[in-house]
Amino acid sequence: MGFKRPGLTDPMIDVRGAMKAYGKTLALDGADITVKAGSMFGIIGPNGAGKSTLMKALIGSVKLDGGSIRVMGLNPAQDPLSIKANTGIVPESETPPSFLKMDEFLDFVMQMRGLPTDRALNERWIDFFEMGSNRGNIAKDLSKGTRQKLMLASAFVHEPPLFLLDEPFINLDPVFQKKIKELLKGYVKGGRTIVISTHILSLASEICDRIAVLNKGKVLWSGPTSKLREEMGDLETAFLKLIGYVQE
Repeated sequence: MGFKRPGLTDPMIDVRGAMKAYGKTLALDGADITVKAGSMFGIIGPNGAGKSTLMKALIGSVKLDGGSIRVMGLNPAQDPLSIKANTGIVPESETPPSFLKMDEFLDFVMQMRGLPTDRALNERWIDFFEMGSNRGNIAKDLSKGTRQKLMLASAFVHEPPLFLLDEPFINLDPVFQKKIKELLKGYVKGGRTIVISTHILSLASEICDRIAVLNKGKVLWSGPTSKLREEMGDLETAFLKLIGYVQE
């Protein structure tokens, strides 16, 4: 099946009744999520909620046991390569291959997407993330923060219509958190779609126009962030109420 970029009125992502078990543990338990094109969508939840499993299922790295997923109109289980080629991906806790330098890794990312390598693009993103002084170092010799910047650069380098970012702000200092927030806001204004899985509630509240709260594989709430605030107060209070945490 060929790739067809969704219009702004189409769902970019449509998840229906997603089920995934690891042994006796249900990582996804009938999850339903719809992400419209041109939105900044946040997935929040405690550890073990199923956030990373859902993100992996969206690109076909995890196959569902039940339910369905469509990403840009495609089934990730059947056509993961088309989805990955048109998506900027930052997986949870993954780093660039240890023995590749920055340019080598960015070239590899472009080649994997069937695109020509472009040193001018590499230069743009290495400069954006202020990584030039580490350009000659292999990935294993980079700091955690610099490795995270390089992973982000690899997601942005081909400027795709969809971004799936799992804890993208981890290991970044406040300056670069602000730079990335402004960049993502600009992408959404330009019609791109961004899905962020994060533990940082203040971040989700600030930049995400829609939110899904996930816990024990179930979607407890999904809709506009402003509506959640209206119904339940600030995002932290709403989140704690939804997951059943009661303060003494």
